[in-house]
Amino acid sequence: MFKEVLEFEYITIAEAREIIEDIAKKRQEVAELTFETRRTLRHLRNFSKIPAEKAKELVSELIKLPQVGRKDLAVKIADIMPKVPDEVRTIYAKENTSLTPEQIEEILEIVAKYR
Repeated sequence: MFKEVLEFEYITIAEAREIIEDIAKKRQEVAELTFETRRTLRHLRNFSKIPAEKAKELVSELIKLPQVGRKDLAVKIADIMPKVPDEVRTIYAKENTSLTPEQIEEILEIVAKYR
């Protein structure tokens, strides 16, 4: 039995945590959670740094920046919540773009508003 991907969307860790928590609540009413579900939920809780609504707002604000522009980069920045320029450079390491110090600072300022 094969499953087909009907729709694909980048989401933050915070949004994934919210979705999995809802699924877990429904499943716990019927039976105990599987090992994989418990492990996934623990991982998402550990690495989620801000609430899902704030994460969505941060992503939408980051997408508006010309140096970000793509949802996948905005989601990655929102998941990592970089504090220093080197963390931003690491996110952009695989891109063919080099950011100026001013562009990096602009990203860091927006992220700082959501901490």
